[in-house]
Amino acid sequence: MTKDYYKILGITEFESQDAIKNAYRKLARRWHPDIAGNSADAVLKFKEINEAYEILSNKIKKEEYDRARRFYSYATSEKKDFKTESQKKEEKKGFSFNSFNWKKGPEKPLPKRGEDIYSDIELSVFEAVSGTTKTVNMLQTRVCPKCGGRKFINGSLCKDCHGKGEFTNYKKFTVKIPAGIKDKSKIRLAGEGGLGANGGLNGDLYIIVHIQEPKTYKAEGLNILKTIPITPYEAVLGADIKVSTIKGNVSVKINPNTQSGQKIRLAGCGIMQNNKVGDMIITVEIKIPQELTTEEINLYKKLAEVSKTNIRDNLYEN
Repeated sequence: MTKDYYKILGITEFESQDAIKNAYRKLARRWHPDIAGNSADAVLKFKEINEAYEILSNKIKKEEYDRARRFYSYATSEKKDFKTESQKKEEKKGFSFNSFNWKKGPEKPLPKRGEDIYSDIELSVFEAVSGTTKTVNMLQTRVCPKCGGRKFINGSLCKDCHGKGEFTNYKKFTVKIPAGIKDKSKIRLAGEGGLGANGGLNGDLYIIVHIQEPKTYKAEGLNILKTIPITPYEAVLGADIKVSTIKGNVSVKINPNTQSGQKIRLAGCGIMQNNKVGDMIITVEIKIPQELTTEEINLYKKLAEVSKTNIRDNLYEN
């Protein structure tokens, strides 16, 4: 036994499945090729993380691994030169701990299905409602097509995989996101997960969708609600301003004497779904810039001197 999967994921033997999954996802994001790059060390690290998760996230595989791990720890703690007659006989027969079945004894390994792999993607509200396509780049291990995983061809090491029996490289998947998808939904790509063992089927790849909350707008059905700031002089004099919409930048006319809180509807600039399209509804908010020049302040003072209107007259009691 050469690899400590618990050490690779940075956890203990007694962690829960949720802790194992959280540790895997944290490391998988850190060492993902899109972040860590495609160096040999990064590829090896990402492969080890997936290998550790494949074993520890599976109850049966984890029990077998833990049993072997404890046996290995016990065996290495004994004196190396101490061997019983029974052990010596087993060594002469070519005994291998890894090929020994604790319940039935040595037998041919059974086919094992590959582990399911999970990856995350982020969508905007627009993308989730309208549907889109995303590209996912994943590290994938597959059987060498030249030697079929046997590692040797005509008695010599396979030159294509250098005797590994498999290839590990990056594969890009184009994932279609259906319109109306919900947060935390999973999209399954059959057979694109972990490599099966002993002729077993490959696992599946699951894409987990995360819908990001927008900061500058809100979706209400097919309509998009957005607050747009304007300056006091734009509110008084009127102006033409540019507003970013799902269709791109749109010119919006601000009428003279526009009040804060006034709404402007941009028809057809909302979300499109099922051959229907919503609107963008803008709420105007009059804001004073935080940094004013001396000239601007003097103009406001002049305005205060010449102004004849008291907008709070109706608030006073008779």
